[in-house]
Amino acid sequence: MFQTVKRCLREYKSAALLTVLFIAGEAVIEAIIPFITARLVDSFANDSVAMENIIRTGLILLLLTVISLACGGLAGFTSAKAAAGFAKNVRHDIFERVQKFAFSNIDKFSTSSLVTRLTTDINNVQMAFMMLIRIAVRAPLMLIFSISMAFFMGGKLAGTFVIVIPVLIAGLLIIAHFAMPSFRRVFKKYDRLNESIEENVRGMRVVKGFSRENYEKSKFRKAAEDICADFTRAERIVALNGPIMQICIYFNMAFILIVGSHIIITERGTGINVGEMSSMLTYGMQILVQLMMLSMIYVMLTMSAESIRRISEVLNEEPDIHNPENAVTEIADGTIDFENVSFKYSSKAKKFALSDIDLHIPSGATVGILGGTGSSKSTLVQLIARLYDVSEGTVRVSGTDVRAYDLKTLRDNVAMVLQKNVLFSGTIKENLRWGNPDATDADLIEACKLAQAHDFVESFPDGYDTMIEQGGTNVSGGQKQRLCIARALLKKPKILILDDSTSAVDTKTDALIRAGFLRYIPETTKIIIAQRVASVQDADIILVMDNGKISAQGTHDELLAKSEIYREVYQQQTNGGDGDAA
Repeated sequence: MFQTVKRCLREYKSAALLTVLFIAGEAVIEAIIPFITARLVDSFANDSVAMENIIRTGLILLLLTVISLACGGLAGFTSAKAAAGFAKNVRHDIFERVQKFAFSNIDKFSTSSLVTRLTTDINNVQMAFMMLIRIAVRAPLMLIFSISMAFFMGGKLAGTFVIVIPVLIAGLLIIAHFAMPSFRRVFKKYDRLNESIEENVRGMRVVKGFSRENYEKSKFRKAAEDICADFTRAERIVALNGPIMQICIYFNMAFILIVGSHIIITERGTGINVGEMSSMLTYGMQILVQLMMLSMIYVMLTMSAESIRRISEVLNEEPDIHNPENAVTEIADGTIDFENVSFKYSSKAKKFALSDIDLHIPSGATVGILGGTGSSKSTLVQLIARLYDVSEGTVRVSGTDVRAYDLKTLRDNVAMVLQKNVLFSGTIKENLRWGNPDATDADLIEACKLAQAHDFVESFPDGYDTMIEQGGTNVSGGQKQRLCIARALLKKPKILILDDSTSAVDTKTDALIRAGFLRYIPETTKIIIAQRVASVQDADIILVMDNGKISAQGTHDELLAKSEIYREVYQQQTNGGDGDAA
């Protein structure tokens, strides 16, 4: 787990190593200063100190202090650089890994969980890393030097640490044992909280439309209070660290003062002198403070261990879909073949979402797909672009198994306008050029005219330079669909798939868009998933999907004659009227 995350350090290794060196220098100097101070105090007691010795010792102490401060300051600079850079690399690596995931990998983690891992978890790991390269290096070094000097100078007095240190370590282990389960629960609840926020923001119109604001606020408050309760429980346990540390510090001070004073008085300074006892107090405080620092690191690592595990899960996740060796990088035409295809979303699923699909679509054909909700229309077309891999059988494009193609080549030649249309923050031009980064302004206008988007774009004050807000909230559903269709047309693909992508436009506009396809991309295979018969009745082939199978296929007239499902849908829509969508 730690090895996985450590790989993200990369170019910041030198900054991390410099931090360790600076911290080591600071620790050595801080361990030397009490020794020099003790020698100066002893010389005062013996009346054998000369002024020049005091000045010389003072200058040495001043110089050591300046060097210690410089080392500490430089360590702060390099540790901040290393920790921030490390977090940047972790964030980059997770995002890059997610970009390679198949839909099945995304489904495994969920969107909200990935957001939590990219934000809260990485922040925890960044803080833990900074503490690790600073305090986790400084504290052990200071402990080693301070304990060594304490035993060297204090003799029997150093026996206090034999009692204090094991007590402190045992207390920390007990605290971590009881606190860790609460921290584990918190991160899972963070995922659910983020999921609730994401759902609420995306569905804000529905929430307001049904006046469910109070319900959503209550649901959010309950989730937030649940997280607060777990954090409070964990923090209460962790807070016991403070009292345990204070007890150890005061016990140490009392032991040194009482026992040390007794030794000095009874042995008349032959066993231990005043300077050595004062240095013992200093070293004792240093030892316990460093133990406190180590306890803070222990608590932070206890908290961040779960974050590290969750980050490692993403970094170690192998994409279910990847490029094959010697991948095919050319697609001749838009011929599509399904041969004995069955598919389920998970290997553990008992039921196939698609089963026994056999289908041949010639290049340049227009194919319509109708079917009820849950009939796996979208699942069928997602196999063409290899958004999922088939469970059984083979999907071929241009006579070649889609699993043999280079993924970029395949997806550049299969343009999909999905059911949930997405526009990104930026201008209309920038959104359109997702389809073709090299498209000229004339190309953009031509594609928008074919998608029946040009007129409404021109009606905006800034035209094609109009800014699209996040999620496309400043354009209507129909406008968003037409812009997404124009974006797909700019790819000039071999295969164009519209997954219920004209549901928000009226029938006249829908017909104009389909007519534009025939003129602009006659050789492109066009697959149109729709709820309206009018959207597909002119198609060369119409598929009727039912319960994950192709119930019937043929032309409009053929299906009216032989398919009860198609005939029923057609009669309902023509008899009941097919009103224009808003």
